[in-house]
Amino acid sequence: MTRVAAIDCGTNSIRLLVADVDPATGELVDLDRRMTIVRLGQGVDRTGRLAPEALERTFAACRDYAAIIKEHGAERLRFVATSASRDAENRDVFVRGVMDILGVEPEVITGDQEAEFSFTGATKELAEHDHLPKPYLVVDVGGGSTEFVVGEEHVRAARSVDIGCVRMTERHLVRDGVVSDPPSEEQITAMRADIEAALDVAEETVPLREAKTLVGLAGSVTTVSAIAQDLPEYDPTRIHHSRVTLDRVREITDWLLHSTHAERAAVPAMHPGRVDVIAAGALVLLSIMERIGAEEVVVSEHDILDGIAFTAAEDAEAAKHID
Repeated sequence: MTRVAAIDCGTNSIRLLVADVDPATGELVDLDRRMTIVRLGQGVDRTGRLAPEALERTFAACRDYAAIIKEHGAERLRFVATSASRDAENRDVFVRGVMDILGVEPEVITGDQEAEFSFTGATKELAEHDHLPKPYLVVDVGGGSTEFVVGEEHVRAARSVDIGCVRMTERHLVRDGVVSDPPSEEQITAMRADIEAALDVAEETVPLREAKTLVGLAGSVTTVSAIAQDLPEYDPTRIHHSRVTLDRVREITDWLLHSTHAERAAVPAMHPGRVDVIAAGALVLLSIMERIGAEEVVVSEHDILDGIAFTAAEDAEAAKHID
């Protein structure tokens, strides 16, 4: 097995996975998996630039991760950056900062590449679950964008659209710099219309309704699962491969959209960094389920991060060797 480190830097969070990986068998053994909310995409939808304070939060997390990678003795490192850094005019500042700290240039990938990584990470182990019918629709609800991938063993079609939880919150639920608490019905209606329009775009290239199993990834989806199970704390082992019905997702989304900041913050499994954006993320998930007629979503803790780790182990050219 190859010991690798994978970093996924998104709009809302930056995550690290150090793992021993055998690409031939699909085995991946976690050594360290962690997430830090840095909100790199703060204001990007409005200004087109990465904010200085958002960059500093991200660089601080990178310094922490560099120490962890060294401690575990990873042989290879791959750093992938997604929606916020893809959209920003000043992404060169971000790239230079990461290189100074970790010695590797972040790959600012396209939405379609992001979808490929997510599909690989989410489905590599699903082959053992023969009762899950194919094709899969893997949906990664991120901070700035949502990725849609349909496939069986391999990707058949993929599309990324700009309806992430942070982007939708900033675009529709913020007034005078403050998140509405709770949002008005007019704000919710406008956000829903924006999401539906993006789903129309996704459906131009991805046959969403052909899916037999919906697999949901990332923090918005896993948090909905934690709420559905009434977990006393966030527990990845309980969340991974859990199933949440359409009715339960609808119920939770309605509550999130009409709750206050304090009520959402009181949910035991809620990460503090998700309190303001979880309602938008849940609405994205609900809209997808209603669009394709999914009766349930299979929730996965394995996602783009695992896909990055697999490719780091498989392709020596794609990852930086660590001395």
